[in-house]
Amino acid sequence: MTAILSIQSSVAYGHVGNSAAVFPLQRLGIDVWPVLTVHFSNHTGYGSFRGPVLPADQIAEVLRGVEERGVLPGCDAVLSGYMGDVSLGHVVLDAVAKVKTANPRAVYCCDPVLGDVGRGFFVRPGLPEFMRDQAVPRADIVTPNQFELEFLAGGPIATLDDALAAARAVQATGPKIVLVTSLTRSDAPADAIEMLAVAPDGAWIVATPRLPLDVNGSGDITAALFLAHWLRSGSPATALGRTAATVFAVMEETHRAGKREIQIVAAQDAIANPPERFAVRQVAG
Repeated sequence: MTAILSIQSSVAYGHVGNSAAVFPLQRLGIDVWPVLTVHFSNHTGYGSFRGPVLPADQIAEVLRGVEERGVLPGCDAVLSGYMGDVSLGHVVLDAVAKVKTANPRAVYCCDPVLGDVGRGFFVRPGLPEFMRDQAVPRADIVTPNQFELEFLAGGPIATLDDALAAARAVQATGPKIVLVTSLTRSDAPADAIEMLAVAPDGAWIVATPRLPLDVNGSGDITAALFLAHWLRSGSPATALGRTAATVFAVMEETHRAGKREIQIVAAQDAIANPPERFAVRQVAG
């Protein structure tokens, strides 16, 4: 059975971080080892929340306990999301190193959560540079949104060629695969939103309709699903198509329900059995 060590935030109500990633991964039949970095009542988008931020040394203790079980050779991947601060980043990278020592075939998927178009950065000072200079180069797969890719690559993205060049620039620092989770470009229809996967042997794009939604957690579930489908298929194109179809199904159910939280439980059939709904097109060899 595939096993993923997922180091992310957690909320009691709603679905962000591990609360968005764990159930979909389990619904796909993956054994998830969730390590929590915070445990809040709800995500911070509500403006108020309660609960603890777990100190980096306590998170390291949890990871040390997992290591002491002797199970790291059976870990196929490490998944990380919002890190909070640089001290936690070092804990995550230490865990990645230990997993890869125990299982050289294991991969690290880093969702470089830093900010978004229209919002700018929403992380603490120093974390963008840590992500760019230390975390991303250590990753095998990175899943930035367009704003984060622009920062990591050091330039604006307006066209598909811009996005491909930016992804290749990030690849050159270390990662094998770059998944751009939300691409909006001038040379594409305005009513669509795209995902772009760039691998060493090619690049593929998929478009889905743009829904009038503003929700939290969509990037978290996207990173988790792409990692899972890539581990299963070994194909970036297959992983891209399955991820886009499932994420759209979740967003469609969320829009239909008129909810603020992504409806991963209601859409669980589309998680377990991704519909073949959107064409994946190769855009580079």
